[in-house]
Amino acid sequence: MLKRLGSETNCIVTSGGDTGKRLTDLLVKEDVQPKIIPVKAWTRENLSVVDTQSNLQYRFGMPGNVLGKKELETIKNLLKEIVNPKDILVLSGSLTQNMPLDYYAQLINFLANKDINIVIDTSGQALIEALKENVYLIKPNQRELAQLAEKEFMYTAEQEAFAMELVKSKKAQYVVVSLGARGAFIACNQGVFYKTTPSVKVKSTIGAGDSMVAGLLYGIQNGFPPEKMLKWGVACGVATTMSTGLATKENIDTVLKLMK
Repeated sequence: MLKRLGSETNCIVTSGGDTGKRLTDLLVKEDVQPKIIPVKAWTRENLSVVDTQSNLQYRFGMPGNVLGKKELETIKNLLKEIVNPKDILVLSGSLTQNMPLDYYAQLINFLANKDINIVIDTSGQALIEALKENVYLIKPNQRELAQLAEKEFMYTAEQEAFAMELVKSKKAQYVVVSLGARGAFIACNQGVFYKTTPSVKVKSTIGAGDSMVAGLLYGIQNGFPPEKMLKWGVACGVATTMSTGLATKENIDTVLKLMK
């Protein structure tokens, strides 16, 4: 998504088996040259099925395969080698069942002397552990934010207050909370800002959250103020829902115009 926005990135992925090769091929097709960490276990596949009559979408998320200790160390060492001061490092996705729940926290601590900004996009205990270290931005949805607060549900005022608490306690500089079809809000030192989503025909929501992160990063790279940064995040997320693939630049421009 960042590549489509014109930003250069380093993409680091583990890759195993035929599915890992397929993943690599798909990235190269997008003109992304990934740094591959070979692993023994096959890269997992996730499936989505659309009922064309009801337009309901069903997702099948498979459990991740085992990564060995040596493979986990390889990830650490590669990151230490290629990450430079002032870089933004995005740690994204769920952890496989055998991985330490604090693995993301370990990576953050391992790279602490690099002076980089960490963006963390995960959930559950992995996110709780990561927030014990200093991070730059997190992007939970409402349910994930409530889990962080150890609650089943939070009203709007509670969400805002808790997000601002995370900012004031310096756990995260930016807390972006996805509100689904209603848009998102961002909490930061400047306050709380909301962006609603324009009305568009949704074809698929797969990749919308990741596209939103890309839009936020694009805003950060361009020095946008928080409200404009959020606007780009929401626009990229919404634009991705307009097709069965990632957002096109044309769809992003369309959404940005609708948001005016």
